Amino acid sequence: MNLPYYFNAKTHESRWEPPEDANTDKLKVYMAQNHSSKATGIDSAGDEGKIRASHLLVKHRDSRRASSWKEQNITRTKEEAIRIIKGYQEQIQSGSTSLGDLAVSESDCSSARKRGDLGFFGKGQMQKEFEDAAFALQPGQLSGIVETASGVHLIQRIQ
Repeated sequence: MNLPYYFNAKTHESRWEPPEDANTDKLKVYMAQNHSSKATGIDSAGDEGKIRASHLLVKHRDSRRASSWKEQNITRTKEEAIRIIKGYQEQIQSGSTSLGDLAVSESDCSSARKRGDLGFFGKGQMQKEFEDAAFALQPGQLSGIVETASGVHLIQRIQ
């Protein structure tokens, strides 16, 4: 879902809601003409050749950036990260929780605030191991554990 973002160049204020003095009728027409799926040529499956996925990342001390929004200095080993993510995988597969619910509190990626949603991406935009795993999934399918330079991931394809 792409939401419009509003920026006031005079005040440098940014927000997700339109300004109070905005003409909402004009705004609706503008959005329909310039940002609808027909206007952009994007259908509900996203850009041609792109997919949408969510992920849960567990970093370790050998990750390319061993810090996150949760921990300034990550000291766990790769083996510990794999053990942790296996536990998350079991919870998701048992149906006791979802990847999105876990990502909010447990993912070391800043996408946690969006339930792990990375939006649409195409080939060449992600690390190769991540891309290969994500593109091999069908919508709704959960990957096995995927190792990248960032850490260990569980990936769920959305679209």
